[in-house]
Amino acid sequence: MAKIITMPRLSDTMTEGTVATWLKKVGDTIKEGDILAEIETDKATMEFEAFDAGVLLHIGIHEGESAPVDSVLAIIGKEGEDISSLLSGNAAPAQEAKKEEVKESAAETKVEEKTVAPAAASELPKGVIVVTMPRLSDTMTEGTVATWLKKEGDVIKEGDILAEIETDKATMEFESFNAGTLLKIGIQEGQSAPVDSLLAIIGPAGTDVSGITGKEGSAPAAEAKTDAPKEDKKEEAVTSNAEETVSANDGGRIFASPLARKIAQDKGVSLNQVKGSGENGRIVKKDIENYTPQTAQAQPAAPAVGAPQATAQVKPFVPAGEVSTEEVKNSQMRKTIARRLAESKFTAPEYSLTIELDMDNAIASRGVINAVPDTKVSFNDLVVKACAMALRKHPQVNTQWKDDVTVYNHHISIGVAVAVEEGLVVPVLKFTDNMSLSQIGTAVKDLAGKAKSKKLSPADMEGSTFTVSNLGMFGIQEFTSIINQPNSAILSVGAIIQKPVVKNNQIVVGNVMKVTLTCDHRTVDGATGAQFLQTLKQYIENPVTMLA
Repeated sequence: MAKIITMPRLSDTMTEGTVATWLKKVGDTIKEGDILAEIETDKATMEFEAFDAGVLLHIGIHEGESAPVDSVLAIIGKEGEDISSLLSGNAAPAQEAKKEEVKESAAETKVEEKTVAPAAASELPKGVIVVTMPRLSDTMTEGTVATWLKKEGDVIKEGDILAEIETDKATMEFESFNAGTLLKIGIQEGQSAPVDSLLAIIGPAGTDVSGITGKEGSAPAAEAKTDAPKEDKKEEAVTSNAEETVSANDGGRIFASPLARKIAQDKGVSLNQVKGSGENGRIVKKDIENYTPQTAQAQPAAPAVGAPQATAQVKPFVPAGEVSTEEVKNSQMRKTIARRLAESKFTAPEYSLTIELDMDNAIASRGVINAVPDTKVSFNDLVVKACAMALRKHPQVNTQWKDDVTVYNHHISIGVAVAVEEGLVVPVLKFTDNMSLSQIGTAVKDLAGKAKSKKLSPADMEGSTFTVSNLGMFGIQEFTSIINQPNSAILSVGAIIQKPVVKNNQIVVGNVMKVTLTCDHRTVDGATGAQFLQTLKQYIENPVTMLA
């Protein structure tokens, strides 16, 4: 009997999903455990597997389309089966099927109850430890397993890296705090789950853990035991499917983790050229990071093969005077960025102040500093240091607005905006006012590198009290940024340009740079913002004063 497959809820906060790719088409035979499609949320792209066998009779949400949770994603049934009643909204067949499934489940449970006695969920066999999805930041509600570095049956030592856990902005290595044997993996690679969900079970080898559900539900052990054979069957089917779908440069589907696909896309690496080191040849994160195009370059050039690929990327010719448009779906991450920026823009009554800085002395001072061996300081480092010292003199700018109080931060931690492929991240220099220029330079370079390689941890992006955004390297002379809440202000730094200036009553060529301070008027008044810029101007135009 045909069954409706709905858009899954992949996290507690998910309200809609986008079908990134369909891996099956209407008419294909589906086996239990086959990967049907890749579903994109605002934080991750996950492979969605089939829990039923049959023929794919209908696709309800096409590639690139978004739909709310529980919308009709697909219909699976017998070949040639009439599904018109399901498409017209008559759910009777589905309800009958559901009733049959409930009866079957109840019968199975009854059989199992003869052999397995119900037990409280809190009762665990001796030595068994349940490992749950960790909370890697204060705002994290769910995580995605990017890569498992251990498999079931492996011996685990305390401190071993179990898996790589992906949040919306960073991927972190998760180590084991316990020793034993990895008895069960609760969340497969590419899957997301809420914080505190059962991630893995560690304990003595040979221990039966089929009845342990951790915090995923309050069902008794007998019920969990009933589901265990089904779960095992699904895992075997996924493994079998993985073996069938690994591609060896034959143009077929390549089995790779969502994180590996994302990194490969960012680096411009073709997955066809990468050999997977994961289970059954699965391409994982480390394969992309360790990949070098030497092998591909060593192969003879094939213009005939490369030409169609280049041609396929060229946009169609549009005759002069003809209107042409194209709509590109917004990714879930871009939607999240848009929502957060809108919240900042429309909740904070902001204003901006711009000042022009004489950079001649800064250029000379930077030249002297960089003449010291193994020292490299940028103009942005000078600006960050000057901001930290100016914030110490103007604590009102180093604040945070709350409805009932204004929070004065007695520490100074400056966030430095870094552009990445998916959007913008803001790694934070903790206690910036206590850092030297060379320390700031080293830290900024390290954090920017982590940001572009997606290795920033949530801790690297938390706790900023002020933000600096620099577009000078792109030739932008002046711009205004949106406040990075909960900060009260953000400084926008433009390019250094040469232009005629008046010095000692003479017109000479000078090097100038414009900076714009955007403030939240609830905490920073105009006069306070202007005084901050005056202090900043003094430090940057005379860098030696930062040593006083």
